[in-house]
Amino acid sequence: MSRAASGSGQSRADWERHAQWWQDGFTDGVDAEYEEQILPLAEHHLAGARRVLDVGCGEGQVARRVAGAASAPTVVGCDPSATQVAAATERAGGPVYARADADRLPTADGSFDAVVACLVFEHIDAVDAALAEVARVLEPGGRFVFFLNHPLLQTPGSGWIDDQIIEPPEQYWRVGPYLDEAETLEEVAAGVHIRFVHRPLSRYVNAMAAVGLTLTEMVEPAPPPGFLARAHEYEQAASIPRLLLLRAERRQE
Repeated sequence: MSRAASGSGQSRADWERHAQWWQDGFTDGVDAEYEEQILPLAEHHLAGARRVLDVGCGEGQVARRVAGAASAPTVVGCDPSATQVAAATERAGGPVYARADADRLPTADGSFDAVVACLVFEHIDAVDAALAEVARVLEPGGRFVFFLNHPLLQTPGSGWIDDQIIEPPEQYWRVGPYLDEAETLEEVAAGVHIRFVHRPLSRYVNAMAAVGLTLTEMVEPAPPPGFLARAHEYEQAASIPRLLLLRAERRQE
């Protein structure tokens, strides 16, 4: 899973080049993980918010879902990719959009009572500055809904192993070098290479705490049925989460 980019020039160029691949393969109801899991979780955890900022909004599907909720909040999406922002604007649905990096948000202090970042921080180099920006634009008591590819179980080099060499054969989930922060360039589809930055979970939680974002909830959902139906090789690892959701609150001043 992935979504949008911010931080390095290479990541920005990747997402300009591969924006259409993303839009075709992961939006408008095509992707089961978004439809069955990510979008409902975003709507649930942002319920009741009045002013929402979607950091790294891509073509805007999370922003549109939140804007269309019963409470009808004001939603702003930002993304460094001009191609993604143009697609988000064309698809409309209520939010307004701006082109901006996560570590330089073009909004005033305390402008929002909720911020969401969905599968974007894995592509951000300036993680501390970006989290500081999230805290800055949140009003005291505001919530941060933070989606990540699970840092432990989706570490580079992790995956389902069906070992038929040993006797008796074993099946297990291999975890890669979790504690090592590492940059990888992954071929996620034929001819599509996307840059990821792996960090252990403690790196994110401690960086959040340092800027006044206190963790209040953690969700590790099982892969949804629609994903398992399309990824038969994953069925034996159905209890291994691909997604991690952290919910935090900006401390009261």
